[in-house]
Amino acid sequence: MKKLLMMATAAGFLFVAQPAKAEVETYEFDKPHTSILFFADHLGFSKSQGEFHDYDGHFTFDRENPANSAVEVTIQTASIDMDMEKWDDHLKNADFFNVEEFPTMTFKSSAIEVTGEKTGKITGDLTLLGVTKPVTLDVVFHKAGEFPMGDMYKAGFTATAMIDRSEWGMNYGLPAMDKMVEIRIEVEGNRVDPNAAEAPAEEAAAEDAEE
Repeated sequence: MKKLLMMATAAGFLFVAQPAKAEVETYEFDKPHTSILFFADHLGFSKSQGEFHDYDGHFTFDRENPANSAVEVTIQTASIDMDMEKWDDHLKNADFFNVEEFPTMTFKSSAIEVTGEKTGKITGDLTLLGVTKPVTLDVVFHKAGEFPMGDMYKAGFTATAMIDRSEWGMNYGLPAMDKMVEIRIEVEGNRVDPNAAEAPAEEAAAEDAEE
């Protein structure tokens, strides 16, 4: 009984309603409604906000074993946006993200822990500036279900973390500028229809058979 309750909680946390048949689902990021944000200290006066606009990735869910679910994303570092071109250029140079030498940073999950009905922790490897270190995201699940405006199934959540940028070799401004950076990710995912990719192949096979 205890095991069944834990499985039900895990399924709720991982953004999908229980189906009649177990299956692995894939979600792609709905980019207009997904934000990859960070907040960094500006000499103690304020927290400056930045955002990355160009990224690709997905997350999957294994209904029979939620621990086998996964998240993977690749971010183009040159897509950083600080709302000022001069500031963007500084963040892109070797003082910070060094986008010419390291055009991407990646996150790939390695473990998922369910901590509550709608909360959990996703641990994974963050590769930045050629350095790979583990990061744990605190995740809050918001909602999953059919989207009321269009034929799609969505899932949404918020993920946050605090990282020490110096662990990835980003040491500019230390110690006057704090080494800790807050990460905040607001995500909407669109569930991928597994039959969508199969249909063209099946149609092509049928056409070949007719010929």
